[in-house]
Amino acid sequence: MAHGSFCWNELMTGDVAKAKAFYASSIGWTYEDMPMPNGTYTIASLDGEQVAGIIPLSALPPGAPTCWFSYLEVDDVDKRVAQLAKNGGTLVRAPFDVPEVGRIAIISDATGAMMGWMTPVA
Repeated sequence: MAHGSFCWNELMTGDVAKAKAFYASSIGWTYEDMPMPNGTYTIASLDGEQVAGIIPLSALPPGAPTCWFSYLEVDDVDKRVAQLAKNGGTLVRAPFDVPEVGRIAIISDATGAMMGWMTPVA
């Protein structure tokens, strides 16, 4: 991936088992569950390549909707977040590190659409 490209998608859902069954039977995904402090994160793969994540709503702040959530790769999360407000965006969650994944910030763009910005580990 490269700066400005979508690099990851996560399904946020209240029924992980139902979602896993749906995508396994209709798309052919296989899964690997990873324990988190507040639930289980599921990595979906197709033909051995990781393609998406699934996260239970119970692991998210109250009121989070069932939806697909996208991440844009950016060259420097902290630098881009520093420019966010002057460009009409809003910081929803300050940058944080995910070991072996990268540095992530959750933002709302100038239209109110939420997404993650991520600088992946090298």
